[in-house]
Amino acid sequence: MVAEQLEARGIADQAVLAAMRRIPRERFVPDHQRAYAYSDGALPIECGQTISQPYMVARMTELLSPRREHVVLEVGTGSGYQTAVLACLVRHVYTVEWHLKLMNQAARRLAELGLTNVTYRCADGSVGWPERAPFDGILVTAGAPDVPAVLCDQLALGGRLVIPIGPTGEQTLVCLERQPQGLKRDEVMKCRFVKLLGQAGWRE
Repeated sequence: MVAEQLEARGIADQAVLAAMRRIPRERFVPDHQRAYAYSDGALPIECGQTISQPYMVARMTELLSPRREHVVLEVGTGSGYQTAVLACLVRHVYTVEWHLKLMNQAARRLAELGLTNVTYRCADGSVGWPERAPFDGILVTAGAPDVPAVLCDQLALGGRLVIPIGPTGEQTLVCLERQPQGLKRDEVMKCRFVKLLGQAGWRE
């Protein structure tokens, strides 16, 4: 997977590649999907959600530019796979999930893998985690209609926000970096994610 799906498509951050090698993706998919755990695509999980394509996980993580000393926020825990990759790379991950069942499953999986530098919350992730801000990075694993200003406000100077935005059929992956003069915005690629539900996302 790492060689054919990630390195071959330009993922070059060695720490990200090492994290992707370390985390057993089959632990994060339903039992009946395990044969497809390393396939080049997203897979359905419970609660109408998905585990993202391996390339997308790696690309979004690389865009975040994580460092060992960083504290990051993940919006949309889902299966916990992206959470686990981040936990290998940064000092602490705060992750918010809308569905309690998914959050509990993810927490159990990460505990079994010995990843203890994660704090979980079942809540509206579209508004972030203001009392733990500012964050060195924020990664959103669901599509929003636009960039939530409330998340931008929770970025530290030099911090990055990686988020898919746009209509439900197809979004654009956007990376924003807080610089002294304001937010620098780069549009990276087209993508397709489940909806980001909540006050600063989709209402239904």
